[in-house]
This record gives sequence, C-alpha cells and structure tokens, in this order.
Amino acid sequence: MLAPGTEMKDALERRGITRRQLVKFCSAMLGTLALPDRFLPQAMAAVAKARKPVLVWLEFQDCAGCSESMLRSSHPNVGEAVLDLLSWEYHETIMAGAGQAATRTLDRVVKEEKGKYLVVVEGSIPTAEGGIHCTIGGRAAIDIAREVCSNAAATIAVGACAFDGGLVAAKPNPTGAVGVHEALPGIKVINMAGCPHNPANTAAVLVHYLTFNDLPAVDQYSRPLFAYGRIIHDQCERRAHFDAGRFVTEWGDEGHRKGWCLYKMGCKGPEATFNCPIVQWNDHTSWPIRAGHGCIGCASPRFWDHMSPFYERLPSVPGFGVEMTATKLGLGLVGAALVGVTGHGLASTLRPAAPPAPPPDSVRKEN
Repeated sequence: MLAPGTEMKDALERRGITRRQLVKFCSAMLGTLALPDRFLPQAMAAVAKARKPVLVWLEFQDCAGCSESMLRSSHPNVGEAVLDLLSWEYHETIMAGAGQAATRTLDRVVKEEKGKYLVVVEGSIPTAEGGIHCTIGGRAAIDIAREVCSNAAATIAVGACAFDGGLVAAKPNPTGAVGVHEALPGIKVINMAGCPHNPANTAAVLVHYLTFNDLPAVDQYSRPLFAYGRIIHDQCERRAHFDAGRFVTEWGDEGHRKGWCLYKMGCKGPEATFNCPIVQWNDHTSWPIRAGHGCIGCASPRFWDHMSPFYERLPSVPGFGVEMTATKLGLGLVGAALVGVTGHGLASTLRPAAPPAPPPDSVRKEN
C-alpha cells in the first residue's frame, strides 16, 4: 500500500492502470452519478491529481455484508482505481494488525489526519445501557464513532444498519440501536442505504468527493439523489407488465417464468427509491427483480418494520391500477376521448351566441 499523500496518478501507474482504463472507470462513475459527459475531463484530472486520501472503516453491529459487497465488487476497476488506491488505514475485518497495534493505527489517523480523512461506518450503533452491547478494545461503539467521525472530513454510512439501525433496530430493538446520523447529530454524513449498500454507488460518491471536494446532493434522508432520487417502480424492466395487468400470482407459475410483474407477490418497488434497476449488481449482471424476486425496499427508512411482511402486496399503487389490462386501458382511453368530444360538441351547441364585436376606436370616432 502506498504512503498517504501519494498522488493518485503515481498510484495508478504503479498498478499498471492505463489512461483508457481510467477513462472507462470515470465514465462509469459519471453515469452512476447521472452527470453529463462534459464532466469527464474534470473527473479524470481530479482522480489523477488527487492526493491519496486516507480512509478508515468502522464496523459495529452488523453482519459484515457491506464489507463483503465492497470487497467483492466486480464493477470495472473499483478495486484497482478506488479501493486499493485509497490509503485504507483501518478496517478490522481485513487488516493484518490486531489488538493494540490496530488501536494505535486508528489513534494515529485521527490525530495526524484530523479534518482530512474519510470514515466509512458499517453497522448500527447501540445506545441502550451506555452502549455496552457493542464494544471494541474495551470502548463502546458510540464513543469510538463520536471521536472518529467528529474529526473526519466526511462520514459515509454504508448499509441499512448504519443508515437507521437496520435489522438490529427492528422491533423490539433491545440494544437501542440507531444509525450514525441519529447517534451523532450534527456531523457531515451521507447515507448509502441498502442491505447491503451497492459498491458502485459508494465508489461514485468517492469519485464525486475527489472531483468536487464535496459530497453529492442528498435527499431528506441524507441519501445521494443520484442513487435514491427515483422510484424503483418507474425504472423497473417489468413495469410494462404492471401497466398491462400481467402479474405473477404464484411462485413458478407461467407469469413467473415469463418475467411478469411481481407486485402481487409483495414487491415493494412502487414505494421504494433506489437505482438497482440501472446500476444493478455484479458488474451490471442482474438485480433481485430480474432474478425473479420482488423488491423488499431495503434502501427505505426502517424497512424491516415498515416493508414487512415482505410477501404481502401493497394496498394501492399510483398508476393505471393493479387490475387494469391493456384492453381495459385502451377502451377507457377511447371512452374518455368520446366523452371529451361529445362534451365539447354539447357545450358548443348550448353556448349562447357571442355578441358582435364593437367597432374599432377609429370607426367609433368617425361616427
């Protein structure tokens, strides 16, 4: 691993990454960020000239799924161009150091890189009984997070647990688990919600930070708009089947085999926002709905409580209606058109004749 402060360009060259690979990676990141191509030169220059940023990764109450998602990402060059090229100083799951050696590394980063390093938090933070339900090196997670996040340039909360407590905070929440934003109000944090987070989106946030020296625009839940600004239902490849009234009604039935809409099987896509249908997973290979399983709204606030039962259909969905078929829709549109035409004709017939227009001013003056 190269030393902190090394220019990204030098790190790229040492890893054998060509300019063409850098162009491809930056183009993919701009696409994920929904930014136009005119930002490509700026993004490339920023990535190439940026000083190698220091990153620490904290894990608290979690299943390590977000670490797995990030480390196993097959997105083009994420590992080479972002993750391996960051000065990744601390991550308990993968670092060689342990015990006091690991603790000293974290202490050094907080002290020497104060206000400059980035911190990623994975997992919820327990608050009940003084936070004793998650301790590392004898310190409560809340104390570690408060010190590390408060001294960072920015905090990236990855996954549902770091977002708002996730599964651990589901009722009855015996540990008093909360997300980073609630545990540490006032810090600069961006939430990469999802169970797990999508590594392509997190990589895009890092590229945005390197390019603009700031985090991307966020919604009311501090989630980046480029990833969480659109409803899944409106991006879904099965939306046409929903509008035509073609639904899966039983796992393995004809509709399921043909890829029909999963709304009646409990899909939460109409109430969830995420860019899964666009970015997808495993190098744009697939995503849950393409694989035949409905969306469970894992990027939504408190989804374990609010989106369950996962296989019970939503009560109502805006649009044409769940029982609408293409034939009914067509007849309805024709009927509406006839009503509109007939109404216009009746209105024209019943409307009193307009009085004649008054003569122009010049004519009135002459008379």
